[in-house]
This record gives sequence, structure tokens and C-alpha cells, in this order.
Amino acid sequence: MSHITTILEENRTFPPPAGVRGNIASLDEYHALCARFQTEPEATWRELAEAQLRWDQPFTRVLNRERAPFFRWFEDGRLNLSVNCLDRHVEDGLGERTAIIWEGEAGEVRHISYSQLLADVCRAANALKRLGIEAGDRVIIYMPMIPEAAVAMLACSRIGAIHSVVFGAFSPQALRDRIEDTGARLVITADGGARRGGIHALKPNVDTALQQGCQTVEHVLTVRHADNPIDTDPARDIDWHTALAAESDKCEPLMVESEHPLFILYTSGSTGKPKGILHTTAGYLLWAKLTMQWSFDFQPARDIFWCTADVGWITGHTYSVYGPLACGGTTVMYEGVPTYPDAGRLWKICADHRITLFYTAPTAIRALIKAGDQWPNRHDLSSLRLLGTVGEPINPEAWIWYHTVIGKERCPIVDTWWQTETGGHMIAPLPFATPTKPGSATLPLPGIDAAVVDEHGDEVTEGGGLLVLRQPFPSMLRGIWGDDQRYIDTYWHKFDGKYYFAGDGARRDADGYFWIMGRVDDVLNVSGHRLGTMEIESALVSHPAVAEAAVVGRPDEIKGEAICAFVVLKQDADAQLADTLRQHVSQEIGAIAKPDDIRFADSLPKTRSGKIMRRLLRDIAAGREITSDTSTLEDQQVVAQLQQNRA
Repeated sequence: MSHITTILEENRTFPPPAGVRGNIASLDEYHALCARFQTEPEATWRELAEAQLRWDQPFTRVLNRERAPFFRWFEDGRLNLSVNCLDRHVEDGLGERTAIIWEGEAGEVRHISYSQLLADVCRAANALKRLGIEAGDRVIIYMPMIPEAAVAMLACSRIGAIHSVVFGAFSPQALRDRIEDTGARLVITADGGARRGGIHALKPNVDTALQQGCQTVEHVLTVRHADNPIDTDPARDIDWHTALAAESDKCEPLMVESEHPLFILYTSGSTGKPKGILHTTAGYLLWAKLTMQWSFDFQPARDIFWCTADVGWITGHTYSVYGPLACGGTTVMYEGVPTYPDAGRLWKICADHRITLFYTAPTAIRALIKAGDQWPNRHDLSSLRLLGTVGEPINPEAWIWYHTVIGKERCPIVDTWWQTETGGHMIAPLPFATPTKPGSATLPLPGIDAAVVDEHGDEVTEGGGLLVLRQPFPSMLRGIWGDDQRYIDTYWHKFDGKYYFAGDGARRDADGYFWIMGRVDDVLNVSGHRLGTMEIESALVSHPAVAEAAVVGRPDEIKGEAICAFVVLKQDADAQLADTLRQHVSQEIGAIAKPDDIRFADSLPKTRSGKIMRRLLRDIAAGREITSDTSTLEDQQVVAQLQQNRA
């Protein structure tokens, strides 16, 4: 493992592979396209939208700024997303091309062609219509990583329903909150999913959520997948397979306006309640397709693309389902964990299916580094031509391991920065044009005006500051579901509506490359998943033993950030209380939110005005020496106690 213990300089640069011409072939071509966006932005977006998407009614207006920051793109055009992902490819003679390769944790494999996928989507869309689902209705999708999840998403888009996918590991309470916020009429789920050789129950979680409220839900449509026994309510529950078998494999698509809502996806906020990020149809789909071509150099006739993200996250939406299918290529879905039955599982899948483009999280990479080089070395990875990373900044040591051990020093590494809110990549190298630096997302994609600014909004050309986007782009969120003011306050208030504030810190180097420094608010990035500290604190305080809680992140070699909770109790702690509280958080939110550390104290460090001094807690959690000013601290003894107490 000597190749990852070498001291790495941040200015190490790796040229793009020689002799390969990508969809954007050179830095000169990149800069020329960026310049065109600067001088003729609307004409450039128009040309791309007309060329990339199939329109039922062409648009005449590119961008409407009249209600900024509620921007509207291509608003008078009409189209259907499922037509762009399925019908057009079948009509173009690609019906027998494989759309989805699915592999289950136990090793079973399914190949689904475009013709078959279209037929399944039509049957599912007809089944939804038979249940009374109409355009604009919300549908919750709570499923494992199986093809039926993609079918459900595409079926919703075919009839204009708005889907909201909830990550299958989320608890009944988290599911209930999302059902109630959307006012969903239908839940699509499965009896269970495979997880580390066992079964993770899903339908029982839906039943529990519905027992706690969710009065808008009329039906639950359940896929039989894991042979897991489930309870059924004849008045509410419907079998997916029976329902689809009764339907035609033809369904006329509903042509919707460009700005018709496509999906709501919940992401954590720093003020408690998760935010329902709203994306609309045309702009989102355009950027999903363009970034497949630009960031991944996707060649649909030759590439097998595998994004390891679950569809419960935005990465799974854009780069497991919509992006690859919009391009007419083959996407891989895997239901299982990266280390089951052993640490070679990902590399075996890459070898078995001859994956060419592989996209995963630094968290997974770091875990597999620990497992040892022998696992990837057992498998033929010669089909790989590009490697991508997503979810958090990748540390240079992991970048080098990925480059040398997995890519054999021949695959460009595409380190991507983006968010649920942006719908697709914002900053990423062009794999066969941009020289890369380990740990840097490099340069903004064409059409994206990113900058690092200070607290006053003035640009910082070299050095650290706040990452902002200065111009609207088609795939940006259109708001927070049901809360326009929160959308403005969260993303536009800091700079008085002038810039979109991403919530991340960043710096730029002398070459203009962006280095993402992480969140500047109270949102944690745990294994690439954004979790609100307030949500976890609220879950802890809901336990009868807890009087007060504060949650911060600490650096973690595998997860990026680990969750550290500081807890004040109403009673003395017993030996099992820390584990009890971890399990309680898991039940309230999901296993992903379980604190790694719980430290008990008589009180939390607060200013004399009662504000918790979180910067002190971050230092304590990380084991750092406290050198910052503590003169406003109400009780100086609290810090010493917290440093000593660890459960």
C-alpha cells in the first residue's frame, strides 16, 4: 500500500489520457463553449435544448426571470420525460439494446431491453391511472434498488404524476413525514430488499407510517421481491404484479409543460424539517443528459455505465436512471452493499458486466482501500475507461489509490461537485480534456457561473470563501415544496437574491481550480449523505431520558464526517443508554443518522445569551486543542467535562 502513504502535494497534476477524443475534446473547446455561454447564454441553451430533447411543442422562450429567483426555463414548450428516455430510442431502432442490467445481492441478474422497459412502464402507468392517479398527484416510492423502482419513476413521469422517492433505509417516522408533506395519494413499495445476506423489510414500515397518520394515502402498491411475509389490507393494498398483468403495454404519454413538476426529493436542512426539493421536467432532463455526455464522455453504443448510488438519493435519480436512459445507453443497478459477501463485490460486478464508466462515493473507496489491494487485483478491470466520485470531496490519498489500483493509471478520474438542489454536476473535469489534481473538482462545466466570494459577496480569486452560483441554469431547483419563503431564505437571502448560495465553502488555486472545503452550515455530510443536525437533535430530545442535545460532525477516515452527539440527561446514564439512544435515532430517522459518538454532560457550552458554542463542540469531537476565544462561555467547566466524558 506504499502508493497511498506517499506525501501528496496538492499541486500534482495528471494530464488527460493521450490519444482519446472525448465529447469535449480539448481545453480550447471547453473555453470556447464557456465563452459562448457568457456572450450568448440564451442562444446557447436554446440550441442545446432543441438538439438534445424531443419536443411535442417547441418552446419559444428560453428563460423567464420575471419572478426571480423562481426562474422558468423553456416554459411554453411541451414534452414528456418518459418519451425522451424510452419511446424515442425504440422508434430509432434501439429497442433491443439493453437499458438496465440489474444484479441482486444473491447474484441473480436481469437484462431489460428498451422495448421491455417501455412496455413495463406503460403497464405501470396504466395501473396508476386505474387507481385514480392524475397529473400533479404525488406518489411516494419506497423501494429497494430494483428495476421496478425505475419503472415506477418513469411511469409517474408518463402520466404527469410527481414522484418522491424515499430511501429504503429510512424509518417509518421519516417516511410518514415525507408522505404528509407531499400529501401523497399512493405509496409504491416492496415486501423487502436484500441487505448483507438478510432481508430488510419495507412494506411493514409503510404500514407503521400509515398507522401514524398519512390520511391522504388511498392505496399501497407492493412489489413481491424478497418473499417477505407482509400484512395486507384488502381495501388499501394492491399487488404490483397482478395490477400490471391486467394492463395494456401501450399508454399514451401526457405531454406536459416544460416547468411541470417532475419530482420532489427531500434533503436535510439545518433548521430541522427536511426540505422537499422540487425539480421540473425539461431543464432537469436537459442537464442530466448533457452532464452524462460532458462529465462522463458517455458513448451509449459502447459504454456500460454504473453509478452505485441508490435511487433514494439525487445521484441515483440523475445518474442511475434519467441521465443514462435519456442518452439511450445501458445503466447498471445493484441491490446490495459493496462488501457483501466480501470486499471484492464491486470489482467482480465491474468485471462480470464489463463496466466502462464507474461512479461511486469516496466513502466506499476509503472502505475498500482498508480491505486491501488483493480484492480488486483478483478481477479483470480492463474494461474500465473512466472513474468518477460523488457525494463529498475525495482526499488525495484515496484519489491516488483509485487512480493506480483501480484505474491502472489509464482512467481519468472525474471528481464531481453538485447538490440535490442543482440536479446534476456543476463543477467537474472533462475527462479527456481537463488536467486533474487529486482532491480538486477542477473547473465549472460550460454554462455554470461558479465563484468563491467573501461574506460581502466580493469574488475571491485565490483563497477560501463561500461557493456561489451567479447565473441561473436549467436544472436548478424550482423551490421547496410548499414553502416558497424557505427557498428564498435558504438559498438566496445571504446575498440579497444576487447569488445562489450553495452552503459549501471552497477555495480556488492559481489555476482557477475549485477545492471544495465542505459545509458551512449545520448540515453533516455522512458517507456522501446530507443529514441535518437539527433533525438528529430533535430525535435525541424526543427520548424521555434526554433534556438537551447538540450534534456536530467530526472528521472520519471512512465516512468523511462522523456524527458526534453531546447529550444532557434528565437522569443518570446507565451503561446501555448510549446504545439505546443510538437505536432511538435509528427508529426516528434511519440507521444512517445513528450517532457514532455520544458524550454525556451536565450542560452544553453556551454563551451568556444561551447560544450553544458549536465551534467548541466541533473541536472537542475532533480531539483538537481549543485555541479559539472562550471569553463568552458561561461555564468554563463544561468544556473540560465534555472532553473527558465519552460513551
